Amino acid sequence: QVQLVESGGGLVQAGGSLRLSCAASGFPVSIYAMGWYRQVAGKQRELVAAIGIGGTTNYADSVKGRFTISRDNARNTVYLQMNSLKPEDTAVYYCNKDRGTGPLFGSWGQGTQVTVSS
Repeated sequence: QVQLVESGGGLVQAGGSLRLSCAASGFPVSIYAMGWYRQVAGKQRELVAAIGIGGTTNYADSVKGRFTISRDNARNTVYLQMNSLKPEDTAVYYCNKDRGTGPLFGSWGQGTQVTVSS
């Protein structure tokens, strides 16, 4: 059974950093392209970062140069390092497969709230 557990969010001042973790179980993250998504209430969930099976990364223009996605296959965990945070980064962050490479897992984790104060 696929399970995704996000953690690491919190309240941070603009310019600060956070590191999010997505602990996966029920499947090996090494065989899928994985992504981090974020959602603000009333808006669609958007893909902000993705990492391919071979390690290739892609980012939304809004986070490029500030966020870094990585994966630890031994820990079966995907990370999102977020630096130079801005108030507009405030959202609930989730992980799932990279939607650009195929269907998502049907169940999402609970997400982790990131709040950036100005």
